[in-house]
Order: sequence, then C-alpha cells, then structure tokens
Amino acid sequence: MENSKPSILIVDDLPENIQILSSALDGEFELYFALNGKDALKRVASLRPDLILLDIIMPGMSGFEVCKTIKETPELSGIPIIFITALGHADEESEGLMLGAADYITKPFNSDLVRLRVRNHLELKIKRDALEQRTRELEEALKDVRMLNELLPICASCKNVRNDEGYWEQVEKYFSERTDVMFSHAICPDCLKKLYPEIYPAILEGLEASKKPEDS
Repeated sequence: MENSKPSILIVDDLPENIQILSSALDGEFELYFALNGKDALKRVASLRPDLILLDIIMPGMSGFEVCKTIKETPELSGIPIIFITALGHADEESEGLMLGAADYITKPFNSDLVRLRVRNHLELKIKRDALEQRTRELEEALKDVRMLNELLPICASCKNVRNDEGYWEQVEKYFSERTDVMFSHAICPDCLKKLYPEIYPAILEGLEASKKPEDS
C-alpha cells in the first residue's frame, strides 16, 4: 500500500450503486467490483483487497453470509468490511458488527462521507498491519535473545550439548539450526600439538616462516 493505491472491492447487485460509489472513490483508490456474493468471495481470495464495501441485500448469498465467510478465513479475516445498506435498522447493524464488519454506510450515499469512512478504516488497517509486523519482529528477536541467554548444558568430555527436548547433539548442529552461524572446521595449536606431536614442530616452523616479511 505504500507504493500503490489502496485496493477496494465494491460488492452490490445494482450497477447504479456501484457507479455512484466508483464516482465517489475514483482516482484515489484501485477499484474492483462484484455483482453477487459468490463472485465477491472469488475476487476477495484472488485480489486480497485492502477494504471491502459490501451490500447486505443481494440475491443468492447475502452480505452477511459473505462477511461471515471472509471473517472465518484466517488469511482474509483482517480485511475491513464496510456494509452498504438502505435498511438503517439497529438490529441489522448489530448483526453485521457482530459478524466482524468495521462500519456501515447507508443509502442514499453521501460521497464525502463515503470517502471519509473509507480513508479512516484504511488508515486503521495500515496502522494495525504495521503493529502486527512489528510484534512478529519483536517476538522473533525475543526468541533469539532467550535462546542465547539460556543456560546450555554441555558435556565436559565430548562437548555435545543438550537441546530443548533433552537430547544430546553436536554443538555445531545445535547452533546451525537456531542461528545464522555457519561453521568451518580447523584444529587449534593445542590440539594439533596433542594429536600430531611428530609433525607439530614442522608445522609450527612453517607458520612462523610465513609470518616473516619477504626480502625485497
């Protein structure tokens, strides 16, 4: 949404209502349309719009049914839905809000009010999405901090470590699965001397020679 216009799906079985809403929102938003509930669900799944303007009374599948289906779908449930209706009854509004709708716009439409409510709910969605992303990042960071700050049992003999499930595994495997660390293997001087005493002096001499500057 930062690099393109916010996308809005308008769902209404009357083309004249779609035309009125399109005129009110044209130029500021990327607009898409559906004339019934089934087509609306298909378009929502493929487009993932930033907001939906949804008529309540439609043939076949009502706006309430469409809203319920969207809100019960985890990957779509965060899309704000504004009902567009001529009903104006408190019980109808309550039903829509209980299903998860964000707001209502009543017919006949006031263009300024339509734009204002759409902008407000899109702004709320942007802030909510940013907060959820930040929360995920903090949770990942906290997991890394907890992992690195934990007391890690390590065998005094073989140096294997005990993982979170209580099993012993090589230290390289433990850290490579939990961090971005990549291991390369070498032998430190003390182990080299212990394991290969017969060649250690020659290797040490070669290392010392490599450190001396060449004669010019």
